[in-house]
Amino acid sequence: LSDDEENDDFDDENQLPELAGTLCKWTNYIHGWQDRYFVLKDGALSYYKSENETGFGCRGAVSLSKVGLSPHEFDDCRFDVGVNDCVWYLRARSSEERSHWINAIDIHRQADSGYGSENNLRRQGSMLSLTSAASLSTASTSSFKRGRGLKEKLAEMETFRDILCRQVDTLQNYFDACTSALAHQTIHDPHAIDFKGESYTFKATTAGILATLSHCIELMSQREEAWRRRLEREVEKRRKVEEAYKHTLAERPKPIVLGGPDYEEGPHSMLHEDEFYDAIDAALDKMEKEEEKKISSQSSPDCAAPKPRALSSTEPDYKLKSEIESMMEEHISLADMTGSDMAGAWMLIAEDGDMKVFKREQEEDGMVIDPIKAIHTVKGITGHELCHHFWNPEVRMEWETTLDSSTVVEWLNKDSMITYQVHKRVWPATQRDSLFWSTIRHCPSEDDEGPDYWIVVNNSTEHEDCPLKDKQVRIRFNVAMICQTVVQPPESGKDIDRSDLTCKIQYSAQVNPGGWAPASVIRVISKREVPKFLKNFTSYVINKTKDKPIMF
Repeated sequence: LSDDEENDDFDDENQLPELAGTLCKWTNYIHGWQDRYFVLKDGALSYYKSENETGFGCRGAVSLSKVGLSPHEFDDCRFDVGVNDCVWYLRARSSEERSHWINAIDIHRQADSGYGSENNLRRQGSMLSLTSAASLSTASTSSFKRGRGLKEKLAEMETFRDILCRQVDTLQNYFDACTSALAHQTIHDPHAIDFKGESYTFKATTAGILATLSHCIELMSQREEAWRRRLEREVEKRRKVEEAYKHTLAERPKPIVLGGPDYEEGPHSMLHEDEFYDAIDAALDKMEKEEEKKISSQSSPDCAAPKPRALSSTEPDYKLKSEIESMMEEHISLADMTGSDMAGAWMLIAEDGDMKVFKREQEEDGMVIDPIKAIHTVKGITGHELCHHFWNPEVRMEWETTLDSSTVVEWLNKDSMITYQVHKRVWPATQRDSLFWSTIRHCPSEDDEGPDYWIVVNNSTEHEDCPLKDKQVRIRFNVAMICQTVVQPPESGKDIDRSDLTCKIQYSAQVNPGGWAPASVIRVISKREVPKFLKNFTSYVINKTKDKPIMF
């Protein structure tokens, strides 16, 4: 025990403060912060749904004896209370109220702990009294083991000091009387004190003080040696525990962190990049498995049905015409169905059979916006069929598994529309939405030898009916799907069937996800998701058209 703890041995026990009031408690990432009624009493912190429901039992409680208390680094009103793996994230109405709760909890925590508790100290008696006649070595050793020897010896010193002060006063009075007698030539002046007895007592008192001082020095030396040995043992224990912890941590799989507001996407997120990726990856895998179960019972999206569409835009003028025409011409001019033009400036990041995926690393204001291009070849479908399903809002929810909803906001012409989409929430990332115009176009060759393309372009835009919402981050992108149909001439007298069809695909995308997602996570996810999307989407179109007439 420390000297400060020993000095508290004879203090009166303080009454522990009781506190009750409403605090905001983080429930989960769906419901966020909710008001709860908290009660601090008898070394425990409990909470109820409201003050009116205290009679129905608490929702949860923790003992404060081993609780961890952490004021938040950035939020002046927030503090966290945790025991082992259980953490309560709490917010007060003001920084003063937070300080009041923290101080009260800290008093309960110290009172209930094994250290600093007055009740704990009172249970430890002392083997040594002020008049103990035991030997110094035996008494000091036994007293030190009980943690009381130094305290007792200091009390003895106080007693000896009082006795010595009285003896000094007595002797001083005697000497004053002697001086007065000599000055007045009084030979037979009565002597009221026994000088010899007082001198013996004074000598015994000083001897007692010296013995007690020696005892204190011996106790302190023993304590120093004992604490040194204890420190060595604790250092060795800590070293072994740290080695075991590192070994266990290296062998266990990395956990997927769930729950608190500190792990949400944001500038102060406590998630490391690898943990952020693990959480996103697990959520995407779960989402994909759920969508696979729903394939047999797919429903149409909550959006307006597409208007009858001509093969090309024939209207002389329409909204956003110049932007759409310019973007279409740019994508057609950069079309490369073989990937030969991407061999030098682009980096190959994935290859699977006929599919190759390239990228260039690019950032804008610290956000990753890497352009990605992919080429692929599939059999059994035409470019028209592939682009039709990629553009058609009626079937988008059948193959786009990452959407909560897709709504056509406005038709620009028969081939073009503005669409608003809400993407599924993938914890810990913030929910995203997107607003873009989408157009489909047939670009026939000017001569018989040239390529015949179908193209769909999706490009982010703005619309007065779809403002940005507070709790969402808007994705901005420029995506193009360019398809070319190659027909193998059938045998003489036979009609063309799907075995004679080959579709060459070029998919290009440049996406700005917005928000605070780590750059490494964005790059790893895009490297994995683009090949997966092309494989799943082309398989969907093949299955959707296999029993239908060919759409050239």
